[in-house]
Amino acid sequence: MSLKEQLQNDLKKAMKEKDTFTRDTIRFLMSAIKQVEVDTRKELSDADIIKIIQKSVKQREEAANQYKEGGREDLYEKEMQEAEILKRYLPKQLSDEELEEELKKIIEEVGASSLKDMGKVMGVATKKLAGVADGKRINQTVKKLLGS
Repeated sequence: MSLKEQLQNDLKKAMKEKDTFTRDTIRFLMSAIKQVEVDTRKELSDADIIKIIQKSVKQREEAANQYKEGGREDLYEKEMQEAEILKRYLPKQLSDEELEEELKKIIEEVGASSLKDMGKVMGVATKKLAGVADGKRINQTVKKLLGS
């Protein structure tokens, strides 16, 4: 079953169970997917949909942090709940140890030895680890590994 079909099934389920919060979150995501499909005039693959979900999760987490700083605990909670619903549709994220192991292999592959080679490592790593590790985490781990 494709990711899009999964989202549609979960939307139907949320509607039947009268779970308005989940329903609205999935509807918002589906409209974002539909908008990209209309703009690009093509059916999106699961990989494309994952990118949209990652972007949506990141937006919600950033908004949540701003709400928390502004003392709006109610809006912070809402944004975090939406992010959690969206994260269900993302592939399992690598643990810090798994990420470090993968990056060590990539560093060896490209022959990187210092922070000057970070661009080479990041180019390969972001493609290879797309969907299973956030770019920010990859960047921080690469700096740690090359800096030592």
